[in-house]
Amino acid sequence: MAKLTASRKGLVIIYTGEGKGKTTAAIGLAVRAAGYKRRVAIVQFVKTWFTGEKAGFEGLADYVEFTQAGKGFYQILGDKLPPEEHRRAAAAAFELAKQKVESNQYGVVILDEIIGTVVGGLLPLETLLALIDRKPEDVDLVLTGRHADTLPGLIDRADLVTEMVKVKHPYDMGVIARKSIDY
Repeated sequence: MAKLTASRKGLVIIYTGEGKGKTTAAIGLAVRAAGYKRRVAIVQFVKTWFTGEKAGFEGLADYVEFTQAGKGFYQILGDKLPPEEHRRAAAAAFELAKQKVESNQYGVVILDEIIGTVVGGLLPLETLLALIDRKPEDVDLVLTGRHADTLPGLIDRADLVTEMVKVKHPYDMGVIARKSIDY
């Protein structure tokens, strides 16, 4: 095992996998960072509806800036929007995220569902990799979404990767997402 040392270097953290908990882990990290009075920016690339995390962060507004920037799920669950509309929303969300990362105003920047946005073809992989490569040294960058392992170069650039594995989920038994548990 390597010798343990304290480091102030910002990490690239990925929460991926088919299991539940990717956004939840990122939100927990945001709450912890806010508890230490670090400024956090969260940009959600898919969710546009009311979520408990959005309401919960109202009480932490001095430390957490929360933005929903997507157009909803892409090509699933009855999505009827043209792909170009999703692409425009993804590009705008990415520009906002890039500003947050490069602003030196945030210690943590969370890009929720950005991996799925890239996997779905709404944002070029090269754009995300360039952001990681240019991020300021002291910014912790958190990326969430399924199939990170399908994006060449992404996991190689990460310092920490956690894969959520679904063992059992109520959705598989026909139970829809529940308020306060799933959103």
